[in-house]
Amino acid sequence: MEPPAATRRSARPQSVLFLCSQNVVRSVMAAALARHLFGKSLYVGSAGVNAGEHDPFVDTVMEEIGLDVRKHRAKTLDDLEEYEGLGFDLAVSLAPDAHHKALELTRTNALDVEYWPTSDPTLEAGNREQRLEAYRRVRDELEQRIRARFKGG
Repeated sequence: MEPPAATRRSARPQSVLFLCSQNVVRSVMAAALARHLFGKSLYVGSAGVNAGEHDPFVDTVMEEIGLDVRKHRAKTLDDLEEYEGLGFDLAVSLAPDAHHKALELTRTNALDVEYWPTSDPTLEAGNREQRLEAYRRVRDELEQRIRARFKGG
């Protein structure tokens, strides 16, 4: 007999998929942070609803904390399904369109879904430093949420 959904969600999953709109900013940061913080004890993937273009601001703010994401190549959910499958315990959606897609996945995949509304730093206007500060805020918020959600286990 399967445990109640609330029990499953409180337990630390073995694998997590971070989903965003384009898999170039928020989901890239989240996946890199989770891999860094939890190593091989947590299988981590990331994907986007749509294909996106590389964002050098992500490289900059992740390098500030010692993480190199320059080799990341954006993947859509279709790419992920085709090459890796969707054998994840948990999908964490970071944007409204990604959350909608994640809920659709539950129709054909046994996974839990959590929605972490996360601001889009690409929408920040201003000079380079102001824009970088928006990316840093998102990075730091994601790190706090990831530490809190996946600690233990």
